[in-house]
Amino acid sequence: MSNRYNQRGVSAQKEDVHKAVAKLDKGLFPNAFCKIYPDYWGNDPEFCNLMHADGAGTKSILAYMYWKETGDMSVWQGIAIDSIVMNTDDLLCVGATGPFTYSSTIGRNKHLIPGEVISAIINGTQAYFDEMKNYGIDIHFLGGETADVGDVVRTVIVDGTMACRMKRSELVTTENMRPGDVVVSLASYGQATYETAYNSGMGSNGLTSARHELLNKEYARKYPESVDPNLPEDVVYNGKYKLTDATETGLDVGKLILSPTRTYAPVILKVLQQHRERIHGIIHCSGGGQSKCLHYLPSALRVVKDNLLPIPPLFTMIQDAAGTDWREMYQVFNMGQRLEVFTDSDTAADIVAIAASFGIEAQISGRVEGAEKKEVIIDSAKGTFSYT
Repeated sequence: MSNRYNQRGVSAQKEDVHKAVAKLDKGLFPNAFCKIYPDYWGNDPEFCNLMHADGAGTKSILAYMYWKETGDMSVWQGIAIDSIVMNTDDLLCVGATGPFTYSSTIGRNKHLIPGEVISAIINGTQAYFDEMKNYGIDIHFLGGETADVGDVVRTVIVDGTMACRMKRSELVTTENMRPGDVVVSLASYGQATYETAYNSGMGSNGLTSARHELLNKEYARKYPESVDPNLPEDVVYNGKYKLTDATETGLDVGKLILSPTRTYAPVILKVLQQHRERIHGIIHCSGGGQSKCLHYLPSALRVVKDNLLPIPPLFTMIQDAAGTDWREMYQVFNMGQRLEVFTDSDTAADIVAIAASFGIEAQISGRVEGAEKKEVIIDSAKGTFSYT
């Protein structure tokens, strides 16, 4: 899949982006998961400012196709959730639990995306904030920008920017990661107590690959607007599935891939309330999958993950369809665990229990060792893989 991945114009590691920002100020804590700034607005040395931007990515194309095929408008609220959670859960990784402010940015092709879709996205955003408030997560919707940019966007793109102000003393950075720490992995699949249906664990990364490897070539003919016209035909919709095909999970293929990105905010809020000082790092395994933590190790450390959670059905379907090397699968997709917490073994047991109280499977999946260089090792039933 590696060559096809590149031919589709996407990159799991975003090498060009990292190169572009290499010389920029890395903020107060360079190894933190998010960039942390001085308290520009309050000018209080005990506080700091955080801001993060992310979005649903190409998942919105899949939502567009599913909506056109079935008329199901609920997929658009899912896209709103994806854009929100890709922000909140990155900010969780530095200990931020709100209150947050959020601004949405939507670019659409007006000829294809009518007002009812925009309404579903915007109102779905507020509905999700209302739901999260029940779990102690306070997010204020400050509006945003919706632009008709059909010459730029073929269907629709949904992004957001989130910000908060917090005490520096409450920050969680990876500076405290150390040999002897254990890794607690939280499942991305199943059904949390605050979710309304089974979640495949897909999140909002690797969707370009998943869409083209799983779905049938007929969608290229039916929805040419869903494909970059410059792509070689042999990397476009190579799969055997239709969007409405049944799966073993009870969801059809379309809804399986479109499962809204799970937030871990209710879980991490409770974890931090009880154990903040014992949390040495939190990693959102988004772009970069199970190798993501490599970029945030504060020194020459080795993270060994040799007890990962079971791989949920969706990722097995993708691997089977694409014939992808398992090493690459673990680097592109979260593979069933999208958040990991670095802590001591006693605290780890309590984190597992807290996750379980929300219906989320979790377990100690690995450990941190001293090393001569930064390294992540995945030791799984599918093979042993090293990332440096």
